[in-house]
Amino acid sequence: MTSRKRSAASSRSRRPSPALPPLFIDRSLGKLTIATALRAQGAEVHTHDAHFAQDARDEEWLADVGRRGWAVITKDTRIRYRQTELAALVAGGVRAFVLTRGDLSGPEMAAILVKALPHLVRFSARYEPPFIARIAASGRVQMIYKPAQGSR
Repeated sequence: MTSRKRSAASSRSRRPSPALPPLFIDRSLGKLTIATALRAQGAEVHTHDAHFAQDARDEEWLADVGRRGWAVITKDTRIRYRQTELAALVAGGVRAFVLTRGDLSGPEMAAILVKALPHLVRFSARYEPPFIARIAASGRVQMIYKPAQGSR
């Protein structure tokens, strides 16, 4: 009599699902509503004020956040146009996600970001940092800036 159990070698192995990197919430998004909503979904969340002075310049915290491997969530749509911030983002190897609707309340932004979490996971697994991607109101994520190879 032969065993009907499939051997480990013949069974299809599943790749583990990619993990969401720890998230860093920029001060422009507040420190409670969005962080609480994302943590409720199991995300590791760090807020600006928990790690940096309120008046810390973006280029200062961007470098540190990049070294820690955290993904930035901000609503600063102009970040890619300010050279010092863009240079810090690139040098730090930052994954930056920009919520493009700045006219929303905290609960509305939190709902969009919760909806976007699966997209952030897939996007982070697909693209090596540094990059800047936008998060649409639908929760979809789209690349808006990726430096050329070798420019890091």
